[in-house]
Amino acid sequence: MIYRNNIFLIISLVGLICLGLIMVTSSSIYIAQNMTGNPFHFATRQALFIGVGIFIFTIFLLVPSTLLEKVDWLFLLISIILLAILFLPGIGTEVNGSIRWIRIGPINIQPAEICKFSMILYTSGYCVRRMNEISTLRGFVKPLLLLGLVSFLILSQPDLGSTAIICAVVVAILFFAGISFFQFFLLLLLLATLGFIAIYFTPFRLTRVMSFMDPFESQLGAGWQLSNSLIGIGQANWIGLGLGNSFQKNLFLPEAHTDFIFAVLVEELGILGVFFLISMYSLMIYSIFSIAMQSLILKRYFQGFVAFGIGFLIAVQAIFNLAVNIGLLPTKGLTLPFISYGGTSMIIMMSFIAIVLRINNENKFY
Repeated sequence: MIYRNNIFLIISLVGLICLGLIMVTSSSIYIAQNMTGNPFHFATRQALFIGVGIFIFTIFLLVPSTLLEKVDWLFLLISIILLAILFLPGIGTEVNGSIRWIRIGPINIQPAEICKFSMILYTSGYCVRRMNEISTLRGFVKPLLLLGLVSFLILSQPDLGSTAIICAVVVAILFFAGISFFQFFLLLLLLATLGFIAIYFTPFRLTRVMSFMDPFESQLGAGWQLSNSLIGIGQANWIGLGLGNSFQKNLFLPEAHTDFIFAVLVEELGILGVFFLISMYSLMIYSIFSIAMQSLILKRYFQGFVAFGIGFLIAVQAIFNLAVNIGLLPTKGLTLPFISYGGTSMIIMMSFIAIVLRINNENKFY
Protein backbone atom coordinates (compact mmCIF):
# COMPACT_ATOMS: atom_id res chain seq x y z
CA MET A 1 0.00 0.00 0.00
CA ILE A 2 2.86 2.39 0.82
CA TYR A 3 4.40 2.06 -2.64
CA ARG A 4 1.00 2.19 -4.33
CA ASN A 5 0.17 5.47 -2.57
CA ASN A 6 3.55 6.90 -3.60
CA ILE A 7 2.92 5.99 -7.23
CA PHE A 8 -0.62 7.39 -7.18
CA LEU A 9 0.55 10.64 -5.59
CA ILE A 10 3.40 11.14 -8.05
CA ILE A 11 1.22 10.32 -11.07
CA SER A 12 -1.52 12.73 -9.96
CA LEU A 13 0.98 15.47 -9.07
CA VAL A 14 2.79 15.26 -12.41
CA GLY A 15 -0.52 15.04 -14.28
CA LEU A 16 -1.98 18.13 -12.61
CA ILE A 17 1.21 20.21 -12.91
CA CYS A 18 1.60 19.37 -16.62
CA LEU A 19 -2.07 20.11 -17.31
CA GLY A 20 -1.79 23.35 -15.33
CA LEU A 21 1.28 24.55 -17.24
CA ILE A 22 -0.45 23.82 -20.55
CA MET A 23 -3.59 25.68 -19.50
CA VAL A 24 -1.70 28.66 -18.04
CA THR A 25 0.17 28.95 -21.35
CA SER A 26 -3.03 28.78 -23.36
CA SER A 27 -5.25 30.95 -21.14
CA SER A 28 -2.73 33.75 -20.56
CA ILE A 29 -1.50 34.42 -24.10
CA TYR A 30 -3.72 37.41 -24.85
CA ILE A 31 -3.54 39.06 -21.45
CA ALA A 32 0.25 38.56 -21.33
CA GLN A 33 0.60 40.09 -24.79
CA ASN A 34 -1.60 42.99 -23.76
CA MET A 35 0.24 43.62 -20.46
CA THR A 36 3.87 42.89 -21.32
CA GLY A 37 4.19 42.41 -25.07
CA ASN A 38 5.34 38.81 -24.44
CA PRO A 39 2.55 36.23 -24.95
CA PHE A 40 4.45 33.65 -22.88
CA HIS A 41 5.20 35.92 -19.92
CA PHE A 42 2.96 34.08 -17.45
CA ALA A 43 3.82 30.65 -18.86
CA THR A 44 7.54 31.30 -18.39
CA ARG A 45 7.02 32.49 -14.83
CA GLN A 46 4.81 29.49 -14.05
CA ALA A 47 7.56 27.16 -15.31
CA LEU A 48 9.98 29.02 -13.01
CA PHE A 49 7.59 28.61 -10.07
CA ILE A 50 7.42 24.86 -10.77
CA GLY A 51 11.23 24.73 -10.81
CA VAL A 52 11.41 26.44 -7.41
CA GLY A 53 8.62 24.16 -6.23
CA ILE A 54 10.65 21.08 -7.18
CA PHE A 55 13.57 22.42 -5.12
CA ILE A 56 11.35 23.04 -2.07
CA PHE A 57 9.63 19.69 -2.69
CA THR A 58 13.01 17.94 -2.43
CA ILE A 59 13.81 19.72 0.83
CA PHE A 60 10.55 18.65 2.49
CA LEU A 61 11.11 15.09 1.29
CA LEU A 62 14.28 15.08 3.38
CA VAL A 63 12.82 16.76 6.48
CA PRO A 64 11.54 14.30 9.14
CA SER A 65 7.90 14.89 10.02
CA THR A 66 8.84 14.91 13.71
CA LEU A 67 10.91 18.05 13.09
CA LEU A 68 7.87 19.77 11.57
CA GLU A 69 5.95 18.87 14.73
CA LYS A 70 8.60 20.53 16.91
CA VAL A 71 8.73 23.79 14.91
CA ASP A 72 5.06 24.13 13.94
CA TRP A 73 4.84 27.27 16.12
CA LEU A 74 7.68 28.86 14.14
CA PHE A 75 5.84 28.49 10.82
CA LEU A 76 2.75 30.01 12.42
CA LEU A 77 4.72 32.93 13.86
CA ILE A 78 6.26 33.66 10.44
CA SER A 79 2.80 33.55 8.83
CA ILE A 80 1.29 35.99 11.34
CA ILE A 81 4.24 38.38 10.92
CA LEU A 82 3.88 38.28 7.13
CA LEU A 83 0.12 38.88 7.40
CA ALA A 84 0.69 41.84 9.74
CA ILE A 85 3.43 43.58 7.72
CA LEU A 86 1.20 43.49 4.64
CA PHE A 87 -0.45 46.62 6.01
CA LEU A 88 2.76 48.58 6.58
CA PRO A 89 3.20 51.41 4.05
CA GLY A 90 5.41 50.45 1.13
CA ILE A 91 5.35 46.70 1.82
CA GLY A 92 1.93 45.37 0.83
CA THR A 93 1.02 45.53 -2.86
CA GLU A 94 -2.56 46.47 -3.75
CA VAL A 95 -4.16 44.72 -6.72
CA ASN A 96 -7.85 45.17 -7.59
CA GLY A 97 -8.53 46.79 -4.22
CA SER A 98 -6.95 43.97 -2.17
CA ILE A 99 -3.62 44.01 -0.34
CA ARG A 100 -2.59 40.36 -0.55
CA TRP A 101 0.99 40.35 -1.83
CA ILE A 102 4.42 41.32 -0.55
CA ARG A 103 6.58 42.27 -3.50
CA ILE A 104 10.34 41.77 -3.26
CA GLY A 105 11.76 42.77 -6.62
CA PRO A 106 10.27 40.38 -9.21
CA ILE A 107 9.00 38.05 -6.44
CA ASN A 108 5.45 38.24 -5.07
CA ILE A 109 4.68 36.44 -1.80
CA GLN A 110 1.09 35.77 -0.76
CA PRO A 111 1.03 35.35 3.05
CA ALA A 112 -2.46 33.82 3.07
CA GLU A 113 -1.14 30.79 1.14
CA ILE A 114 1.71 30.36 3.62
CA CYS A 115 -0.85 30.64 6.41
CA LYS A 116 -2.73 27.61 5.06
CA PHE A 117 0.49 25.65 5.42
CA SER A 118 1.26 26.83 8.94
CA MET A 119 -2.29 26.46 10.28
CA ILE A 120 -2.42 22.81 9.20
CA LEU A 121 0.89 22.09 10.94
CA TYR A 122 0.09 24.06 14.09
CA THR A 123 -3.48 22.78 14.52
CA SER A 124 -2.28 19.19 14.03
CA GLY A 125 0.49 19.68 16.58
CA TYR A 126 -1.89 21.32 19.04
CA CYS A 127 -4.36 18.44 18.76
CA VAL A 128 -1.58 15.97 19.60
CA ARG A 129 -0.19 18.01 22.50
CA ARG A 130 -3.65 18.68 23.95
CA MET A 131 -5.39 15.49 22.93
CA ASN A 132 -6.87 14.98 26.40
CA GLU A 133 -8.11 18.60 26.54
CA ILE A 134 -9.42 19.06 23.02
CA SER A 135 -12.97 18.07 23.99
CA THR A 136 -13.02 20.50 26.95
CA LEU A 137 -14.05 24.15 26.68
CA ARG A 138 -10.55 25.43 27.47
CA GLY A 139 -8.80 23.13 25.01
CA PHE A 140 -11.42 23.86 22.36
CA VAL A 141 -11.28 27.65 22.65
CA LYS A 142 -7.49 28.11 22.47
CA PRO A 143 -7.03 27.22 18.78
CA LEU A 144 -10.19 29.19 17.94
CA LEU A 145 -8.69 32.38 19.40
CA LEU A 146 -5.66 31.92 17.20
CA LEU A 147 -7.91 31.18 14.22
CA GLY A 148 -9.82 34.39 15.00
CA LEU A 149 -6.60 36.45 14.86
CA VAL A 150 -5.51 34.89 11.56
CA SER A 151 -9.01 35.28 10.09
CA PHE A 152 -9.13 38.95 11.09
CA LEU A 153 -5.80 39.65 9.38
CA ILE A 154 -6.80 37.85 6.17
CA LEU A 155 -10.29 39.37 6.09
CA SER A 156 -8.68 42.81 6.39
CA GLN A 157 -6.91 42.34 3.05
CA PRO A 158 -9.85 41.63 2.20
CA ASP A 159 -9.89 37.90 1.31
CA LEU A 160 -13.02 36.06 2.38
CA GLY A 161 -12.26 33.02 0.23
CA SER A 162 -8.93 32.17 1.89
CA THR A 163 -10.45 32.87 5.30
CA ALA A 164 -13.27 30.41 4.62
CA ILE A 165 -10.84 27.73 3.43
CA ILE A 166 -8.55 28.09 6.47
CA CYS A 167 -11.50 28.03 8.88
CA ALA A 168 -12.92 24.94 7.18
CA VAL A 169 -9.57 23.11 7.37
CA VAL A 170 -9.00 23.96 11.05
CA VAL A 171 -12.53 22.87 11.98
CA ALA A 172 -12.09 19.64 10.00
CA ILE A 173 -8.82 18.79 11.77
CA LEU A 174 -10.36 19.53 15.19
CA PHE A 175 -13.31 17.28 14.37
CA PHE A 176 -10.98 14.58 13.07
CA ALA A 177 -8.96 14.88 16.31
CA GLY A 178 -11.97 14.22 18.50
CA ILE A 179 -14.10 17.27 19.35
CA SER A 180 -17.71 16.38 20.04
CA PHE A 181 -20.55 16.68 17.53
CA PHE A 182 -22.02 19.43 19.69
CA GLN A 183 -18.79 21.43 19.53
CA PHE A 184 -18.56 20.77 15.80
CA PHE A 185 -22.07 22.01 14.99
CA LEU A 186 -21.69 24.94 17.38
CA LEU A 187 -18.53 25.92 15.54
CA LEU A 188 -20.23 25.55 12.16
CA LEU A 189 -23.07 27.78 13.36
CA LEU A 190 -20.59 30.39 14.58
CA LEU A 191 -18.66 30.39 11.29
CA ALA A 192 -21.88 30.59 9.26
CA THR A 193 -23.02 33.58 11.36
CA LEU A 194 -19.69 35.36 10.96
CA GLY A 195 -19.74 34.62 7.23
CA PHE A 196 -23.21 36.11 6.91
CA ILE A 197 -22.11 39.24 8.77
CA ALA A 198 -18.97 39.57 6.62
CA ILE A 199 -21.09 39.40 3.45
CA TYR A 200 -24.19 41.32 4.46
CA PHE A 201 -22.39 44.33 5.92
CA THR A 202 -19.80 44.60 3.14
CA PRO A 203 -21.34 46.17 0.01
CA PHE A 204 -19.01 44.67 -2.60
CA ARG A 205 -19.43 41.15 -1.20
CA LEU A 206 -23.21 41.54 -1.04
CA THR A 207 -23.17 42.74 -4.66
CA ARG A 208 -21.24 39.63 -5.67
CA VAL A 209 -23.79 37.39 -3.97
CA MET A 210 -26.72 39.19 -5.58
CA SER A 211 -25.11 39.04 -9.04
CA PHE A 212 -24.34 35.36 -8.51
CA MET A 213 -28.10 34.68 -8.30
CA ASP A 214 -28.52 35.91 -11.91
CA PRO A 215 -25.17 36.93 -13.46
CA PHE A 216 -26.68 37.77 -16.87
CA GLU A 217 -28.93 40.40 -15.31
CA SER A 218 -25.81 42.39 -14.42
CA GLN A 219 -23.61 41.02 -17.19
CA LEU A 220 -21.83 44.33 -17.78
CA GLY A 221 -21.29 44.89 -14.06
CA ALA A 222 -20.84 42.57 -11.09
CA GLY A 223 -21.89 39.52 -13.11
CA TRP A 224 -19.23 40.01 -15.81
CA GLN A 225 -16.83 37.30 -14.58
CA LEU A 226 -19.40 34.60 -13.94
CA SER A 227 -21.44 35.26 -17.08
CA ASN A 228 -18.35 35.00 -19.29
CA SER A 229 -17.27 31.87 -17.45
CA LEU A 230 -20.66 30.28 -18.11
CA ILE A 231 -20.54 31.33 -21.77
CA GLY A 232 -17.15 29.64 -22.16
CA ILE A 233 -18.30 26.46 -20.43
CA GLY A 234 -21.50 26.46 -22.47
CA GLN A 235 -19.52 26.30 -25.73
CA ALA A 236 -17.82 23.05 -24.76
CA ASN A 237 -18.68 19.53 -25.90
CA TRP A 238 -16.99 16.18 -25.39
CA ILE A 239 -13.66 17.31 -26.85
CA GLY A 240 -14.03 21.11 -26.58
CA LEU A 241 -13.03 23.70 -29.16
CA GLY A 242 -9.43 22.51 -29.17
CA LEU A 243 -6.37 23.62 -27.22
CA GLY A 244 -5.73 27.33 -27.79
CA ASN A 245 -9.14 27.98 -29.38
CA SER A 246 -10.98 29.53 -26.44
CA PHE A 247 -12.90 32.71 -27.30
CA GLN A 248 -13.45 33.87 -23.72
CA LYS A 249 -9.74 34.13 -22.88
CA ASN A 250 -9.43 36.85 -25.55
CA LEU A 251 -9.81 39.58 -22.87
CA PHE A 252 -13.49 38.73 -22.23
CA LEU A 253 -12.98 36.55 -19.15
CA PRO A 254 -11.08 38.32 -16.34
CA GLU A 255 -8.54 36.22 -14.40
CA ALA A 256 -8.60 33.59 -17.16
CA HIS A 257 -5.24 32.18 -16.06
CA THR A 258 -5.95 32.27 -12.30
CA ASP A 259 -9.42 32.07 -10.71
CA PHE A 260 -11.32 31.15 -13.89
CA ILE A 261 -8.82 28.87 -15.62
CA PHE A 262 -11.28 25.99 -15.28
CA ALA A 263 -13.71 27.76 -17.64
CA VAL A 264 -10.99 27.98 -20.31
CA LEU A 265 -10.06 24.34 -19.71
CA VAL A 266 -13.67 23.22 -20.26
CA GLU A 267 -14.03 25.41 -23.34
CA GLU A 268 -10.85 24.08 -24.96
CA LEU A 269 -10.63 20.46 -23.74
CA GLY A 270 -14.30 19.70 -23.20
CA ILE A 271 -15.79 17.04 -20.95
CA LEU A 272 -12.83 14.72 -21.52
CA GLY A 273 -10.50 17.39 -20.12
CA VAL A 274 -12.74 17.78 -17.08
CA PHE A 275 -12.78 14.01 -16.60
CA PHE A 276 -8.97 13.92 -16.63
CA LEU A 277 -8.77 16.82 -14.16
CA ILE A 278 -11.23 15.28 -11.72
CA SER A 279 -9.58 11.86 -12.05
CA MET A 280 -6.19 13.33 -11.08
CA TYR A 281 -7.69 15.14 -8.08
CA SER A 282 -9.58 12.03 -6.99
CA LEU A 283 -6.45 9.88 -7.23
CA MET A 284 -4.44 12.42 -5.23
CA ILE A 285 -7.03 12.93 -2.48
CA TYR A 286 -7.71 9.19 -2.16
CA SER A 287 -3.99 8.53 -1.69
CA ILE A 288 -3.58 11.33 0.87
CA PHE A 289 -6.55 10.16 2.95
CA SER A 290 -5.25 6.58 2.78
CA ILE A 291 -1.90 7.77 4.17
CA ALA A 292 -3.71 9.74 6.90
CA MET A 293 -5.70 6.69 8.02
CA GLN A 294 -2.62 4.46 7.93
CA SER A 295 -0.75 6.98 10.11
CA LEU A 296 -3.54 6.98 12.68
CA ILE A 297 -3.60 3.18 12.75
CA LEU A 298 0.13 3.33 13.53
CA LYS A 299 -0.65 5.91 16.28
CA ARG A 300 1.32 8.60 14.46
CA TYR A 301 -1.32 11.18 15.26
CA PHE A 302 0.49 14.34 14.16
CA GLN A 303 1.28 12.79 10.79
CA GLY A 304 -2.29 11.56 10.40
CA PHE A 305 -3.80 14.95 11.22
CA VAL A 306 -1.40 16.76 8.87
CA ALA A 307 -2.11 14.39 5.98
CA PHE A 308 -5.85 14.66 6.59
CA GLY A 309 -5.66 18.48 6.69
CA ILE A 310 -3.68 18.59 3.44
CA GLY A 311 -6.10 16.27 1.66
CA PHE A 312 -9.08 18.20 2.96
CA LEU A 313 -7.57 21.54 1.90
CA ILE A 314 -6.84 20.39 -1.66
CA ALA A 315 -10.29 18.82 -1.99
CA VAL A 316 -12.23 21.80 -0.61
CA GLN A 317 -10.27 24.43 -2.54
CA ALA A 318 -10.67 22.50 -5.80
CA ILE A 319 -14.42 22.03 -5.19
CA PHE A 320 -14.87 25.70 -4.30
CA ASN A 321 -13.05 26.86 -7.45
CA LEU A 322 -15.06 24.55 -9.72
CA ALA A 323 -18.31 25.61 -8.00
CA VAL A 324 -17.48 29.29 -8.58
CA ASN A 325 -16.68 28.68 -12.25
CA ILE A 326 -19.96 26.90 -12.94
CA GLY A 327 -22.07 29.31 -10.90
CA LEU A 328 -22.83 27.24 -7.80
CA LEU A 329 -21.01 29.67 -5.47
CA PRO A 330 -20.35 33.43 -5.58
CA THR A 331 -16.96 34.61 -6.85
CA LYS A 332 -14.35 34.17 -4.11
CA GLY A 333 -10.92 34.64 -5.68
CA LEU A 334 -9.64 31.12 -4.99
CA THR A 335 -7.17 29.44 -7.32
CA LEU A 336 -7.42 25.88 -8.62
CA PRO A 337 -4.63 23.87 -6.91
CA PHE A 338 -1.70 22.96 -9.21
CA ILE A 339 -3.57 24.40 -12.22
CA SER A 340 -3.97 28.16 -11.75
CA TYR A 341 -1.12 30.60 -12.23
CA GLY A 342 0.58 31.61 -8.99
CA GLY A 343 3.99 31.11 -7.43
CA THR A 344 3.22 30.96 -3.72
CA SER A 345 0.26 28.64 -4.25
CA MET A 346 2.23 26.27 -6.48
CA ILE A 347 5.19 26.07 -4.10
CA ILE A 348 2.98 25.52 -1.03
CA MET A 349 0.91 22.83 -2.77
CA MET A 350 4.03 20.98 -3.92
CA SER A 351 5.41 21.23 -0.38
CA PHE A 352 2.20 19.62 0.89
CA ILE A 353 2.63 16.62 -1.39
CA ALA A 354 6.28 16.25 -0.38
CA ILE A 355 5.28 16.19 3.30
CA VAL A 356 2.64 13.54 2.64
CA LEU A 357 5.14 11.41 0.68
CA ARG A 358 7.62 11.74 3.54
CA ILE A 359 4.96 10.64 6.04
CA ASN A 360 4.05 7.69 3.85
CA ASN A 361 7.68 6.57 3.53
CA GLU A 362 8.18 6.90 7.30
CA ASN A 363 5.16 4.73 8.00
CA LYS A 364 6.90 1.62 6.67
CA PHE A 365 9.34 1.76 9.61
CA TYR A 366 6.56 1.62 12.24
